Amino acid sequence: MQRDFDFLVIGSGPAGQKAAIQASKLGRRVAVVDRGHMIGGVSIHTGTIPSKTLREAVLYLTGMSQRGIYGQSYRVKHDITSADLFWRMEHVINREVDVIRNQLGRNHVTLINGEGRFAGPHAVTVRGENGEERTVTASKIMIAVGTRPARPASVEFDGTTILDSDDILNLNWIPASLVVVGAGVIGIEYASMFAALGTRVTVVERRSSLLEFVDSQVIEALQYHLRDLGVVFRFTETVTGVEKHPAGAITHLASGKRIPADAVLYSAGRQGATDTLDLERAGLTADARGRIEVNARYRTRVRHIYAAGDVIGFPSLAASSMEQGRLAAADAFGLAVQALDGPMPFGIYTIPEISYVGRTE
Repeated sequence: MQRDFDFLVIGSGPAGQKAAIQASKLGRRVAVVDRGHMIGGVSIHTGTIPSKTLREAVLYLTGMSQRGIYGQSYRVKHDITSADLFWRMEHVINREVDVIRNQLGRNHVTLINGEGRFAGPHAVTVRGENGEERTVTASKIMIAVGTRPARPASVEFDGTTILDSDDILNLNWIPASLVVVGAGVIGIEYASMFAALGTRVTVVERRSSLLEFVDSQVIEALQYHLRDLGVVFRFTETVTGVEKHPAGAITHLASGKRIPADAVLYSAGRQGATDTLDLERAGLTADARGRIEVNARYRTRVRHIYAAGDVIGFPSLAASSMEQGRLAAADAFGLAVQALDGPMPFGIYTIPEISYVGRTE
């Protein structure tokens, strides 16, 4: 049966880009489905690129990267506004979107604008931004839709005072005090950025330490630097509720403590963006976190459907996602390739940053 495409990728993040280009180089008819305003996926718009660009803006404007030469009081700008921070971010995002469109175009990958959902094992219905729908078919399909911030039902997010990691990229003010719930990678990265800006930051974490998968001596050094920036840590504490007030919010802890702050950043992990895909029509399911199970070749339980990137879970890194996309496309079309041997390097963009590879002690 002749189908519209040989390979259809849902999602245009690092895994989707790499898989599409790999398949196209093998002479296949390839298409990528994604919403026009989200070309490049979460990595470009709400994840890797904006958060790292924001970090660089913080380092530059606060003068932190030059204080070893000019002294601890050195600053490029004394009154830093949200506009100062986010102007650079928007510039970089727009440049990266142009790069991705160009890469897909010159590799003859068809870009279909819209939100995709399965209409069958080999069919995807795409709803455009104006509401029009079309159904496309493909011999092989890959799911690379990425993730979004997990939002506990008990927390009333408002995008201004009670925030997730997407909301924080749209702030039009810099809070004088901030509670960060969750000491994972995203929470600690933003905690260090706002602390560098002079915000009084309190980190609440139910575990006994932050970033437990990193070597303990490295974490000890990071905590020293963060405390030097004024960050307060509340370990082995559980948040029972966040109460919004006209002047900010109060975070309630199970121990009975209450922490007032101008804003609260809830960093409760990530959720696979699979709930709108109608996976059951393709014979697939996702777990409670929206993740899709795959084998060593990135095949799902439906043999011709693959999944790669953050949507399959750990390690959820741009570099590892690209490698997964490459390997999935190669397997789909019988190309013998060798996976990158050895452990993947980790980069955690706190202030100061962490890099490591291999096992911890």
